[in-house]
Amino acid sequence: MDRSLKLWRSHSEAVLVIALLLFLIGTVNIFSASFVLAGQMLHDSYYFLKRHLLAFFIGAVLLVFFAKIDYRRLVKPWPLLVMIMAVLGMLMAVHFGGVNANGARRWLKLGVQFQPSEFAKLAAILMAAAYLGPRVEKKQPITLFSWPFYFTLIMGGLVLKQPDMGTAMVIVGLCLLLYIIAGIPRHELLGLGMAGAGAVVYFIFAAAYRAERIMAWIDPWSHQQDSGYQTVQSLLAIGSGGFFGAGLGMGASKFHYLPEAHTDFAFAVLCQEMGFIGALAVILLLAALAWYGIQIALKAADGVGMIMATGIVAMIIGQAIGNAAMVSGVIPVTGIPMPFISFGGTFLLVIMAALGILISVGRRAAGIVSSAPGPEKPMGRTRLRLAGKTQQP
Repeated sequence: MDRSLKLWRSHSEAVLVIALLLFLIGTVNIFSASFVLAGQMLHDSYYFLKRHLLAFFIGAVLLVFFAKIDYRRLVKPWPLLVMIMAVLGMLMAVHFGGVNANGARRWLKLGVQFQPSEFAKLAAILMAAAYLGPRVEKKQPITLFSWPFYFTLIMGGLVLKQPDMGTAMVIVGLCLLLYIIAGIPRHELLGLGMAGAGAVVYFIFAAAYRAERIMAWIDPWSHQQDSGYQTVQSLLAIGSGGFFGAGLGMGASKFHYLPEAHTDFAFAVLCQEMGFIGALAVILLLAALAWYGIQIALKAADGVGMIMATGIVAMIIGQAIGNAAMVSGVIPVTGIPMPFISFGGTFLLVIMAALGILISVGRRAAGIVSSAPGPEKPMGRTRLRLAGKTQQP
């Protein structure tokens, strides 16, 4: 018997429970990291906590909705077209009527304020699944030069203009990763690597503030009064936490020492207040979420489910790795939040909706619900073709 079944009735149940545990830890951390700022600037210490809980309850509805429907409905022509047009429309609307904050225009306000670029991440996964899924299942040739890739580039370009290079890289990177896993030809993979490296270098030095971030990343202590300030304060917060941490609410970084303490750098506050033990708990929970998510992908009933599950795991875990690397100074400051741990209403909604889709894939793979007539066969590991093994188109 699979050892995982000793703890969980299914991989989907494991994903749900682990996500709830991460949410509980994140809720405590977000309140601790934000109550000083909220109390002094907004005269309500619970301001960010209340918004976080509201986003969670809406996200919970989305999770249940997507977990119950057949995930294959999401990639049928009309729903997919409506989703693409809606996301593109919102991204373009940001440039004409978006909310400007901290020198960037990334938000729309339609009654409530939200960040359309977060929806683009999930859209990139669903588009890739619609194209790659049937081809992986039928072992048909795959080429990078197809409609999901073009639409993803458009979305990434619109996000880059906000400007938000970190999120743009996540959107395009998710799509490219799924193409690589599905198996694009070797010559396309080589060309992609060369073009990608050139594009990253160009966009880094195309804006002065990005070049400054690179210099601050190389030697943050020489720039600790300006462009390296966040990195230095983040490292100090992490280092001061020690093994057991300073205690919940006792970290000093949130007292205006560490900018964005409740959003992009929330994980640094967690390390300071919960110490190595708290950080390790979060990392182990994320690793467990990744493992069970990968199991769902490997046992998916079809190629669409396999690609969707793989993309969702990559989106959540990839951003977690990126954020942990950012706050610890391993990579430059990119503005990538930590799933569940960082404050962000739209970010949490997308994560919850994505988990609902992942659970839907898992439920149908396990035979909990019947989504199609006739027996379903798991895709299995043999369907995951590596780049270079695909038949040349």
